Amino acid sequence: MKQVPGTDLYPNNHTTRTVVMTETNCFAYRASILHLLDDPGIGFVPEPEHAEFIPDGLLVVQDGKVLRLGKTVDELAHLPTGCELVDLSGQLLIPGLIDTHIHYPQTDMIAAYGEQLLSWLETYTFPTERCFADPVHAREVADFFLEQLLRNGTTTALVFGTVHKASVEAFFEAAEARQLRMIAGKVLMDRNCPDYLRDTPESGYVESRELIEKWQGRGRLSYAVTPRFAPTSSPEQLEKARELLNAFPEVYLHTHVAENLREVEWVRELFPDRRSYLDVYYHHGLLRPRSVLAHCIHLDHQDRTCIAETGTATAFCPTSNLFIGSGLFDFYANRDHGIRTGLGTDVGGGTSFSLLQTASEAYKVTQMLGNKLPPAQALYLLTLGGARALYLDRQIGNFAVGKEADFIALRLDGTPLLARRLQLCASIWEKLFVLMMLGDERSIAGTYILGRKVAV
Repeated sequence: MKQVPGTDLYPNNHTTRTVVMTETNCFAYRASILHLLDDPGIGFVPEPEHAEFIPDGLLVVQDGKVLRLGKTVDELAHLPTGCELVDLSGQLLIPGLIDTHIHYPQTDMIAAYGEQLLSWLETYTFPTERCFADPVHAREVADFFLEQLLRNGTTTALVFGTVHKASVEAFFEAAEARQLRMIAGKVLMDRNCPDYLRDTPESGYVESRELIEKWQGRGRLSYAVTPRFAPTSSPEQLEKARELLNAFPEVYLHTHVAENLREVEWVRELFPDRRSYLDVYYHHGLLRPRSVLAHCIHLDHQDRTCIAETGTATAFCPTSNLFIGSGLFDFYANRDHGIRTGLGTDVGGGTSFSLLQTASEAYKVTQMLGNKLPPAQALYLLTLGGARALYLDRQIGNFAVGKEADFIALRLDGTPLLARRLQLCASIWEKLFVLMMLGDERSIAGTYILGRKVAV
């Protein structure tokens, strides 16, 4: 790891001060700073060229993008005229967290009791999503959802809407108002679901196309073609999804695969000519760069090879997988195949908006399979690796000069236990591991979008 000399993570020679923000477009944030330059591998301490830790650093942001990064002692002399200095000494700056799979309409059904996937959908999900035909309700939930993401340090997410066009309009309006980099799409679902949530291959295509033409590339927003999962889309609808991807190659494909064993059996019954659940999507031309598959638990070697070769990414959703009882995601098998992977909270199957807590569950799942998830690799999944999974690493994921300045400040005294435990840590990686195991939204001192504080 590249470590720039300076004070420790607990500098005692500076006092934190509150700075009144002006209309300047330049801010210099002084804090301890940690980010990744590449995949850090699976060792506890990454190689020097893969990570950078600056104990007393200065992150300079101009017009919403990273202008400079370095030691405070070096950078202070190079601040642009009028740049506002913000002293966050004692806090740790890391890039904004990236959630690669989450359902905003399921915010109000989080922590629903006692069901596995298929009965969970019937009992909780479908009735909850019915309400999103109402644009007023959809906007109220979207606003609350985005505020929860920001409180928890999530600055980018790949988000499911509902089958209703209004649900996506409301989400994008709320995200645009906050200048967020978000990806979302209307659910496609033309069978094996309640009538009140059913579209058709043609109506789903038309509404999705209208949303793409309005929102794709507008500000920091992107669209995802979103079949819920193979059982609720006919072959005709999956073909329409392919037509959308071919017509708009810059958009995403977002769906679920191989989450639950009963689900896998059901897909085999519905698509008897396909080799596997994953092969349904491959057959219909839905696996390609910017396709993201949530869960990917019950896969074989041939499935994983196909995912890697098509440039498709996977979303590791440990909290949800444990809560709904679906199984254990084999992170090392994915890694061995060279598959792009990010972490997903999968709210409302997941039980927390916190990606710190999600990283904690990912560590435990990996332990159950006989391996470890080092803190640097977990940070990679949450930042640069998540950005690569979404093909956004030219825009976000670390503090490289020119990238969008979405980042968070972590406080080291979020709880008394955390403060006590961190004082006993010997290295930045041990501290990061403890933050991930014990931290939650109380550890977020501030969330910054395009260089400006927007939450906490």
